[in-house]
Amino acid sequence: MVTLSFVLLLLSVQWSWAQEDPLLPFSEHLDPEHKVRLKWGFDEIQGFILFELTVNTNGWVGFGFSPKGGMTGADVVIGGVGPGGSYFTDRHAGGNSMPSVDEQQNYKLLSLTESDGKTVMKFQRPIDSCDKDDLPITDLPMKLIYAYGQTDDITYHSSQRGTKELNLLKYMPHVNPSNRSFFDITMDNFIVPAKHTYYHCKILKAPTFGPKQHIYRIEPVIENVDLVHHLVLFRCPPTVTEPLEAECHTGADGGCIEVVAVWGVGGGAFEFPEVAGLPIGGNVGNFFYRLEVHYNNPHKSAGRVDNSGLRFYYTSELRQHDAAVLMTGLLVAPGYAIPPKAKSFHTYGMCDTANIPKVLETPHDLQVFSVMLHTHLAGRKVRVGQFRGGEQIDILAADESYDFEYQEATNLGKTKTVKLDDKLLVECTYNTENRDSFTWGGYSTTDEMCLAFILYYPAMKLSGCVSFPDLTSLHSAMGATDANSWLNIMFTKTWNDMTINEYQKTLNSIDQFIIVVNSLNKASSFKGTLPDLKVIPPAPCISGCVTKSLAVLSLLTCLAVQWASFCNTNAN
Repeated sequence: MVTLSFVLLLLSVQWSWAQEDPLLPFSEHLDPEHKVRLKWGFDEIQGFILFELTVNTNGWVGFGFSPKGGMTGADVVIGGVGPGGSYFTDRHAGGNSMPSVDEQQNYKLLSLTESDGKTVMKFQRPIDSCDKDDLPITDLPMKLIYAYGQTDDITYHSSQRGTKELNLLKYMPHVNPSNRSFFDITMDNFIVPAKHTYYHCKILKAPTFGPKQHIYRIEPVIENVDLVHHLVLFRCPPTVTEPLEAECHTGADGGCIEVVAVWGVGGGAFEFPEVAGLPIGGNVGNFFYRLEVHYNNPHKSAGRVDNSGLRFYYTSELRQHDAAVLMTGLLVAPGYAIPPKAKSFHTYGMCDTANIPKVLETPHDLQVFSVMLHTHLAGRKVRVGQFRGGEQIDILAADESYDFEYQEATNLGKTKTVKLDDKLLVECTYNTENRDSFTWGGYSTTDEMCLAFILYYPAMKLSGCVSFPDLTSLHSAMGATDANSWLNIMFTKTWNDMTINEYQKTLNSIDQFIIVVNSLNKASSFKGTLPDLKVIPPAPCISGCVTKSLAVLSLLTCLAVQWASFCNTNAN
């Protein structure tokens, strides 16, 4: 059904029932002896990254980024708690000597404590910076360096130093609990039809488990990488009690629509955060599941046999919460048309969480840690806006350069709370300039979708919260009396920038059917209207002149002068 990378993401490497700090969801020891631990989180929309460094010492500590893993060219901070109180400075290194203090102090100290032989330094900085002495943090692996001393005399660190390479913005650790095992759910010698697009479904029962377990990692098992475009696993309602294998979306799906995991081209293995896992066994042990495989076979090759599927790693070491996936966005249904020759056409799907109580007895807020964004070939951008009390409060997730061939989980960088009564608006931007006919909502790669899969905890028995335009309102607004007359208007209209914009405004202004469905396929439908999504501009690069010590006049002067001299130089 959906062409996505599969939807599970690890946020840490600890295995106790840890109380997660929603602002610091990631954690790694930087040294083999586990004396230096780094926790971090970030907000790419606001443009800041937060760190907490814990070192087993009563002396000074240092942390930073290095182009090659050594001191030369490194961007570092040094701090500690001395006899006169705490100290903290943003520095840069020219070689194997004491790093020089930056003219611009872009790292902001939030707290610095020393107790029980440990120093804990919490600080933040811009992801990017105007400062020539600071290294920008990118979504590629970076070399992190650390050093520390046993006293507050900042001298040579001897062997108390090290380097570790991490991708801070796309963190993907791998853990191995002592009590672990795995099982596979795959196709079984399925002969792929000689069709451009084909969806095959297999309904089966998962292996039998006794007490409740937690799945912590899911890996794709792909036999034909040139044919398999995505895998989706759905949990079936209790009414499904027999295995079945057939073409998908032909009425043989059994009502299995609760998404458990997905994988798509360009994706890899993903894991849950330390505080949550996907439940199996116990009271969810007797369910059937539907494995859906989307085969993309543009050459219509015949006779290819496939055994692709998913591998699930699980453990009896239970985590604090059960996790789940909520499908949001635009309902995949007939009747939604994207006109040809559009440079930037927007579609919208909305989830109004205020109506979740209509299908659940005990609903609660969602703690969201990852989002999967999905369109097909015409998709160029996807955004998920969050609204509360009628006002937009955040961009929950965004991909401004969407790539159909590389679909992955969007790491939020911190756990975000979606409260009951919040609205989530999924916006997809399409380009159909090279198309001469309509692009319809549907399952083929040449059709379109606009979906966001929300990964959250604690789990609720909920499968979908989507919307779809009220077609009666749409027909009436365009002067049509029924579906046939509307189609006649659509096919006879000359599509240019003006008519495309008019159609866009009409779609945005009419009523929408908003649909909430629980795990038992109990649905509630009601009408609503779309809010206006505003793009939150990225935070400007922050120079050291933005400090509390500056008066308003000097701040304005600094911004005017430094913005031109530093930021423009950095951009060039």
